[in-house]
Amino acid sequence: MKPSSKPNNPCFSSGPCAKRPGWGLDALKNAAVGRSHRAKIGKAKLAEVIASSKKILGMPSDYVLGIVPASDTGAIEMAMWSMLGERPVDVFCWESFGSGWATDCKKQLNLKDLRVFKADYGKIPDLSQADWSHDVVFTWNGTTSGVRAPNGDWIAADRQGLAICDATSAVFAMEIPWDKLDVVTWSWQKVLGGEAAHGMLALSPRAVKRLESYTPDRPLPKIFQMSKGGKLAAGIFEGETINTPSMLAVEDAIDGLKWAESVGGLAGLIARSKANLDAMEAWVAKSNWAAFLAEDQAIRSNTSICLKIVDPAYLALSPEDQAKHAKSIGSILDKEGAAFDIGAYRDAPAGLRIWGGATVDASDIKLLTEWLDWAYEQVKATF
Repeated sequence: MKPSSKPNNPCFSSGPCAKRPGWGLDALKNAAVGRSHRAKIGKAKLAEVIASSKKILGMPSDYVLGIVPASDTGAIEMAMWSMLGERPVDVFCWESFGSGWATDCKKQLNLKDLRVFKADYGKIPDLSQADWSHDVVFTWNGTTSGVRAPNGDWIAADRQGLAICDATSAVFAMEIPWDKLDVVTWSWQKVLGGEAAHGMLALSPRAVKRLESYTPDRPLPKIFQMSKGGKLAAGIFEGETINTPSMLAVEDAIDGLKWAESVGGLAGLIARSKANLDAMEAWVAKSNWAAFLAEDQAIRSNTSICLKIVDPAYLALSPEDQAKHAKSIGSILDKEGAAFDIGAYRDAPAGLRIWGGATVDASDIKLLTEWLDWAYEQVKATF
């Protein structure tokens, strides 16, 4: 039967993600609109985002954190273009974005001493193959595959190279071993449900040393430049952004961080994301048609929850028909107003992708599962 209740918030997109519970435009009423980001009020708000983020995440005091252009993509590209080339590079990828960083290393940066370790969707490469005399680039959580790094044990504490980590769909929802990471990037649009366009870039003292001692043999656009005259451009990490930020987006980031504090900080955020995955796992365990793309629970994401369809009747269809029917599930739920934007990423296998970050309530996940069953039956009737 068609469910009688819909999720209170049907937004399950993996980016931009659901706003925090209770969010409204009134949350932006104190935004410094019409003011310069270099004015005292603007700089104070930017500095607040940096300080609050470091506090909630438990970032070491000797790490620096800055607000940079172009979302997480801009942040990770800044790091790669500015730091890679001094040592050989290993790239580990198990989804679309990690594969993109590998492509950039090969075709844009033209790195000659490059190794790429790649796994299919739902799997993870053999992380023990990392050579920590090299720089190592990887995503902590595969947003398009639902696969996360199991832990930081595979990262050498005495590494000579840098550990460069795209953690955009992991920070604020997973434990991040800061002592094992030298560059960590994310954006506001993920776990805290902020707006897009701005990225966050965290650097360890080792990463700062690389910036101050190494000059790459490639031109760097202004928005990638983090050092000058052999010294870190410290202002970037104190709220002096390279380009003009949206003060509305900044205010929204502040609102998300205050909400994070109100639900118990990092521990509370992780618990909320875990509750969402728990709800999905309870449903999948009983489902006769849905399974996790990441079969191994140890590497299963609690934010980007990716599902595949395993009903034998569905699997008997052609790949084209499988993709069409998987997409139809999302279309039906979108039309019903029960779930928005739950289709698999365009490069990923046919299936569903449901955001389970901290701004999503587990009660809405449970209601969603009822709608998923109903929608699948509607689609299956057309086989």
